[in-house]
Amino acid sequence: MHQYELMVILDPEIDERTVAPSLDKFLGVIRNDGGTIENVDIWGRRRLAYEINKKNEGIYAVVNFSATPAATQELDRQLKLSEAVMRTKVLRTEEAVARAASIEAENAARAEAKAARATVAAGKAAAAAKAAE
Repeated sequence: MHQYELMVILDPEIDERTVAPSLDKFLGVIRNDGGTIENVDIWGRRRLAYEINKKNEGIYAVVNFSATPAATQELDRQLKLSEAVMRTKVLRTEEAVARAASIEAENAARAEAKAARATVAAGKAAAAAKAAE
């Protein structure tokens, strides 16, 4: 079993009260295969970054769960078959954490390099000012 995170964008025309029951129907695939659902977080109606199917809004939901890769593939397949689902993304949690850590490490390295360049530039400016005296 692996930890996964599922992001779903649903059609904004469906009633927000039916989001949880419809997601629960899809998540039955995970439960039937022996997986567990840790958290279902429904963000609600949000503006999309770009238009999808001539719609500017979508209902976002994030689900954290543990499952086998086969069950996850079946869940993704069933979500893609549903007309109410506009977009889906399933990530293994370990991969997402590792990707975020590597981005954070790159940003820290850039900040250190920038600080080092600023220190060198300040030293050169101070030496030039002293030489001008």
